[in-house]
Amino acid sequence: MRTRNQHARRRGGRAAASFVAIASLVLAGLTALFATGSATAAPAAGSYSLSNAASGLCLEVPGAGTSDGVQLAQRSCSGAAHQTWQLKSSGSGYTLTAAHSAKCAGVRGASTSAGKAVEQQSCTGGAGQVWTLTQVSGSTYQVVNANGGKCLNVKDGSTAAGALVQQNSCDSVTSKRWTFTAAGSTPTDPPTDPPTDPGSAPAWPTATSSQAVTSTMKVSGTYDGSLKRFYGSGDLGSDGQDEDQPALIELADGATLQNVILGSPAADGVHCLGACTLKNVWWEDVGEDAATFLGGSSSLVRTIDGGGAKLADDKVFQHNGGGTLIIKNFQVSDFGKLYRSCGNCSTQYGRHVQVQNVWITAPGDGLVGINPNYGDTARLSGVTIYDDGDRDIDVCTKYKGVTSGEPSKTGTGPDSTNCLYATSDITYVD
Repeated sequence: MRTRNQHARRRGGRAAASFVAIASLVLAGLTALFATGSATAAPAAGSYSLSNAASGLCLEVPGAGTSDGVQLAQRSCSGAAHQTWQLKSSGSGYTLTAAHSAKCAGVRGASTSAGKAVEQQSCTGGAGQVWTLTQVSGSTYQVVNANGGKCLNVKDGSTAAGALVQQNSCDSVTSKRWTFTAAGSTPTDPPTDPPTDPGSAPAWPTATSSQAVTSTMKVSGTYDGSLKRFYGSGDLGSDGQDEDQPALIELADGATLQNVILGSPAADGVHCLGACTLKNVWWEDVGEDAATFLGGSSSLVRTIDGGGAKLADDKVFQHNGGGTLIIKNFQVSDFGKLYRSCGNCSTQYGRHVQVQNVWITAPGDGLVGINPNYGDTARLSGVTIYDDGDRDIDVCTKYKGVTSGEPSKTGTGPDSTNCLYATSDITYVD
């Protein structure tokens, strides 16, 4: 506005001053409003995975450790319990509690300095364990420590799996941004095709010939047995429950075994050292286990497609290594458990099993046994169970796995995080 005299200019100056004062008040009000909006835009209390915006990898407690002082890191997202964080209100912020250990993410020594490690700690509610969330966009936030005002960050902005996590001054660097995804909404293992109509179980095959095996057969590449029967002899001539027995057949990483019948005695069946495929393999009388799956990588996928097993005093498939086991188009009768994630291996992993389009005939104890405390999951569909009028066969059994001693049973039945199936996925034929 153009003034005509000094008085008007003074009057305009007072008006301008008043305008500035009012604008300041409005700005302060808007700031408060948006601050309140940021708070209400934070995720609801619950369980989440936190993936880094720079790498796409998830915040975890390495090795599913349960001790205080384990520095957090990033790794490929698996949905495991040690990558699942319970967001809980704490004063004006939140705590992040690891689902597998019930311990909190906190800054080492409650330091306010940049570069200090963020680690797992026994929860105390101290300021070094309290975080505020500043929304960047959608479900992506800066996670800011309430003690020093510094941001949760991957060291050096690394995008590598295993890179450590610390606090650093907040800025626009993407490694200081984290996306919150509700636990259970991200697949925890490789998806497979939906099952076909189960129909009736295929007939058991007739062996074309038989061959004694006196020392473990080692297979790499693809071996097609043309439905020959192999059985143990000599050092392999046992069908007992000795856990130190050698395998009848050992599969190298990437190997395929197909069209084979394992007769009695079967020793410790098949050992799979890495990724492998068992296609149309039949066990006439399971020894210690039908097959044992080894190898520690979480990316390993093993597939059992077709075939069947009978007379398993205990387990049919024993999963000792990491990764995912897919069991489909398979039949089993007179058995202990179809699948067991190792309950007391000295090294434990988050393991995943998918059971699709299978035929189960009683008697039997259970289909799958998993350890939710290590992040195990079981996905079941297209399961038909015969001759189990009393429903004695547990579909999914949960244990608290250990690294020594004996695991303890914690429950059975479907849930939203570990035993993933609906009652409609199980059909009983009495």
